[in-house]
Amino acid sequence: MPKFSMGSWAFSFGPYAANPVPLGRVAEHLSQAGYDGIELCGFPPHASPDELPTAASRRDLQARLSGLGLGVSGFAADFTGVNPTAAGNKARYLELFKQTLDVCAGVGSPAIRVDSVAAPVSIPAAEMGDAMERLADCWHTIANYAEKAGIKVVWEFEPGFAFNTSRQIGELYERVAHPNFYLLFDTAHAHMCGVSLDECAGRIGALHLVDSDDTLYADETSTHCAVGKGVVDFASMVPDLRAMKLDWWTVDLSFREDSWDLVGPSLECVKKLAKGEPVLDPLP
Repeated sequence: MPKFSMGSWAFSFGPYAANPVPLGRVAEHLSQAGYDGIELCGFPPHASPDELPTAASRRDLQARLSGLGLGVSGFAADFTGVNPTAAGNKARYLELFKQTLDVCAGVGSPAIRVDSVAAPVSIPAAEMGDAMERLADCWHTIANYAEKAGIKVVWEFEPGFAFNTSRQIGELYERVAHPNFYLLFDTAHAHMCGVSLDECAGRIGALHLVDSDDTLYADETSTHCAVGKGVVDFASMVPDLRAMKLDWWTVDLSFREDSWDLVGPSLECVKKLAKGEPVLDPLP
C-alpha cells in the first residue's frame, strides 16, 4: 500500500494565486484529512529558497510537518527564471538547481521535480534538436548532483511545456541517459499528451493522480479534475500502478477553485484505487 500526499501548489496557483493559503494551514488541513504527506511547492510563498534561506529554516519546516504526521513526498522546484533549452543558460541553470537542491534536501524530500520551462511554441522547428540536446545535457548534470544528495530527479511532461509528445518524451529521456533521472507520470498530463503508462514502463519515479475532461486550462496545461470525475481510465491503469510499488501516490488538484473542499473526498478515492476497488461517481 503506498502512502498518500497532496501537492501544496493546489492552494497557491491559479484561483488561489491572488490569496494563497499559507503552507502551515495547508499542512494542517492535509493532516486532519488523514494524508500521510505533502508534496511541497517550491514556488513562493510556500517552500521557495527565499522562504527557506537557511538550513535551520528547512529543518524547522520538516519538524513542523513531522509534528503533524506528514512526510514529504516530493518538491516541485521553481526554475522559471532560467530556460535550460536556450543557448548560454547552462551555468545559470545549474547554479539555480544547486541552490534549490539544498532546500529540497533540507526538508527531507526524496525527489525534485523539473520541467522544460520552455513553451512548446517558443522553439522553432529547425532548432528543436539543439534545444533538446542542451536540455538533456543540463538534466544529465543535475541528475549527478541530485544522486550525490540521495534525491531523484523526476521530469513532469505536460502540454504546456516543450517536448510533450510520445516520441519527444522517449527521445529526451534516452538522451539524458542517467539512472537517477525518471519520469513523473501525471495521469491528466499523460492523457492530454497521448502517452500511455506502457510507454513509460520502467521509467516512472513519481506519480500524480488526477482526472481529465479532455480540455486545457487557460489553453495551456491540462485541466485537473477530481479523480473519478473525468475520462481517465483508472480501472485499467491501477493494476500496473500498484505493481510499480512507488512509495507515494500524490493527489494533484491544481488550478481548481474547489480544491480545498476536495481534499478529504480525493483521499478516499485514491485509497480505493490503491486497494483495487472501483471508484464510481465518488464525489458530490
